[in-house]
Amino acid sequence: MRIGADFRPRLISALVLAPLVLAVCLWGHWPFTLVVLITALLVFWEWLTVIGAKPKRALLIVGSLALIGAVLMLAIRPLSAASALVIVGMVAVALIARGGRRLRLWTPFGVLYAAALALPALMLRAEPVIGLLSLVWLFAVVWSTDIAAYFCGRLIGGPKLWPRVSPNKTWSGAIGGAVFGMAAGMLTLYVGGLSSALLAAPAAFLASVVSQAGDLFESSMKRRFGVKDSSALIPGHGGLMDRLDGFIAAGAFALALGLLRDPAAPALGLLAW
Repeated sequence: MRIGADFRPRLISALVLAPLVLAVCLWGHWPFTLVVLITALLVFWEWLTVIGAKPKRALLIVGSLALIGAVLMLAIRPLSAASALVIVGMVAVALIARGGRRLRLWTPFGVLYAAALALPALMLRAEPVIGLLSLVWLFAVVWSTDIAAYFCGRLIGGPKLWPRVSPNKTWSGAIGGAVFGMAAGMLTLYVGGLSSALLAAPAAFLASVVSQAGDLFESSMKRRFGVKDSSALIPGHGGLMDRLDGFIAAGAFALALGLLRDPAAPALGLLAW
């Protein structure tokens, strides 16, 4: 099996960051909210950097204020109120964005992308019964998908998934990632004491598929703008967008599914089948 040259720094970064992420999730409350907010603001900054948005400083300030307001609003009001602030932020950013049509079109979606990281994570973790378990489940599915896709793709090989966008990804890696992601989700629920581990397997499978779609979206975005990495914040991974693309997509899917099944308790709606 051929291992990429970036495997060692990726592994070291993962071994350092994963325990820290889980510790913050376990802590919850305001430290978790603060870390999520800072991460979302950095993701927004990376989005502006990738697309070359102008004027970057003004866009960063306006978009960040909208994200901060949405997070604070979420603590005291329903998701609809926080979402309204996100939409206001998108409109404000669109009005001050400069450049060609492509830049003006892509810039406001950076606010939405960063909000898709922050709001689902905060809403799922806020539930007192299985909020922590829902986040651990989400990380287990996404991380297992990434790891299994990496190794299955190199062990099995075969046809490329989407060579124009991501030349290293294969169908074998995608399928292997989805299967192992589903298994990790089931195992997490079993260890967490939920009897719905088997019934929730389709949700884990879909979350795994969506996380891979999020990865492909970010790859296509970077290729469109001629950028290799969103930043150099994480050795071996590039930026936060490079590391969290799958989690952002899967988190948005998880919240949507949870709200669809139980609007009052989305974490329960996501996992209790």
